[in-house]
Parts: sequence; C-alpha cells; structure tokens
Amino acid sequence: MLALVKKLAEPGLWLEDVMEPEHGLNDVLIRVRRTGICGTDLHIRSWDAWAQRTIPVPMTIGHEFVGEIVAVGSNVSDFHPGDVVSGEGHVVCGRCRNCMAGRRHLCAHTSGVGVNRPGAFAELIALPMTNIWHHADGIDPDVAAIFDPFGNAVHTALQFPVLGEDVLITGAGPIGCMAAAVVRHAGARHVVVTDLNPYRLDLARRMGATLAVDPRERDLAGVQGELGMTEGFDIGLEMSGSPDALHTMVASMSHGGRIAVLGLPSEEFALDWSTVITNMLTLRGVYGREMYETWYQMTVLLQSGLDIDPVITHRFSFRDHEEAFATAASGDSGKIVMSWEDA
Repeated sequence: MLALVKKLAEPGLWLEDVMEPEHGLNDVLIRVRRTGICGTDLHIRSWDAWAQRTIPVPMTIGHEFVGEIVAVGSNVSDFHPGDVVSGEGHVVCGRCRNCMAGRRHLCAHTSGVGVNRPGAFAELIALPMTNIWHHADGIDPDVAAIFDPFGNAVHTALQFPVLGEDVLITGAGPIGCMAAAVVRHAGARHVVVTDLNPYRLDLARRMGATLAVDPRERDLAGVQGELGMTEGFDIGLEMSGSPDALHTMVASMSHGGRIAVLGLPSEEFALDWSTVITNMLTLRGVYGREMYETWYQMTVLLQSGLDIDPVITHRFSFRDHEEAFATAASGDSGKIVMSWEDA
C-alpha cells in the first residue's frame, strides 16, 4: 500500500510502497479516506531536535484521520466493516493506575500513533478496538478527519466553566481558533484572541472571536477598556507555547482567574509566580483529549450547531503532499486536509 513515510533520519517525507498492516484479534483495520496535517507532522518533516530524539526511522507518520472499517479481529464485536470511524491517537497500556481507574488520558505509558507506532498517512491503518471512535451520522468527512485537534481545542476550552465569562486565547493557530468557536458556543461573553499572524487573526474572527489582535499593535489593557471589562479576563487558554504570551496572559487575568495551558514551549522559561500567587490564579496543563468524554462532547457540539468548517482552509490529494506540507508550514493556513480517496 502507499504511505507517507519518514524514510531517512533527515528532513523530508517519502511516498512509499509499504506492507499492509496486520491486525490482531482485538484490532480494527481501517481504510483511510481523509487525513489532517498536524504541527507534530511538520516537526517530523523538518527533522528538528524533538523529532530526532523521538521518531523511529523508517515509520509511517500521521495521526489525524477518518476512514471506513474493512476488517475486525475475532474479539471485536462493537465495530463492523463499513463503519465510519476515527482513532484516538494515544494508545494506552491499560494496566497502569490511571488506566485501571478509567483515566486513560493520564496513562503513564502512552504510545503515539504516527509518533511511536505506524500512523495514518497511508491507505490502511490498524488500531486496537479501544482506540476507535464511531462517528455519528451526518458528520462531514473533512471535519471527522480533524477530530483529534478539535478534541485538543474542546478539552482545553472546557477545562473551566465559560458561561458568561470573558476569555483570552493566546495563539490563533487552528486549535486556538477552534477553541474560540467552542467557548463562544458554550456561552462566553467576550472572546479575545491574540497572535502575530494576520492570516490567522482573520481566521479567528471568522471562528467567532469578539476581537482578534496583534499584541505588538494593541495592549490588552486597552482591549479590556474597549469591551467594558474592569477586572481582567476570567478564563485564559494558552495555545501558542510562547513565553511572552503566557506572561501577558498572567498579567491580564482577574483575581482568581483560571488558565488552561495547551501550547508546548520549546524550552523552559521563568514565570511571574508572585502574580500567580497573590492573584490566586489557577494554571492547569492540558494534553490530548479525555478518552472518550471529549469525543462525545465534540459530537454533541457539532450536533447542536457548532460550525468549525471555516478552520479547514485547504484541501489536497495525498499525492500533492509536498505542496500541502509547504502550505501548512507557511503559517498562512488553518487546518489542511489530504484526501486518500484516489489511492
């Protein structure tokens, strides 16, 4: 079968013929129809320091996908050929304390699809049945393909109640933009998004932000004044991984404000802990999705009218993967979906 492979320990990706995956008695075999490009995939393609210490070579990459089941193992009874499904990208051990307690998203021994094990940028992928999400009828295939990053947005956005609150989101990448749509749908009053990229600020506006601002051009104190805010933001969602963004967020929160941090910084940095302590701020790290409550929430949000389709700005065939990845790397895009229909 055809697959996008990290063939060599150097920058680049290769479209290769590889062996079809085997599936065991507890596994599901899926024919991939659409895939989404993630920032993780860009790191693997560029072969940065993180990729060099993390990715086994050679390996098929990719973890955002939707497809149809073509075969199931003999122990699988809840899924059937023809079902439209996606896969949770974190394969857990099932035996650690958190897994045994039902907190699988906190597994201490997680293996990442397309990171530590063969991924979804291929005609076929095999996954354990415990990692399969059966999509509800009517979910757009392109949206279904990006449930993984949509889940990151939902998991982060709903860490704290947002009904009637003023929300600051730092980072207008696709996940930040989807988070803006989620908190708006969930009843936030004002949603302010900051970023340095004009294209993505415009995307944030289309996704429901009250204001989308470049912090180099407007300070947040002025923004709060324009919106009639007197005590700072109630909720912060840090999506950028930028130290400057988190510093600005901490300084802009109300007393007792709550911050969910999803953005991964490239290195350690200091934080104004005096403000965190004296203003009694709550900071909570967020990673991935909660299995499978977040997946349920995503489905219900879409069924109740949430529209995240505008975040998908480009569509390519997998055969045009070089152009697709270049577009993603440019920053002038939202989510990019690659079709595998003509494989």
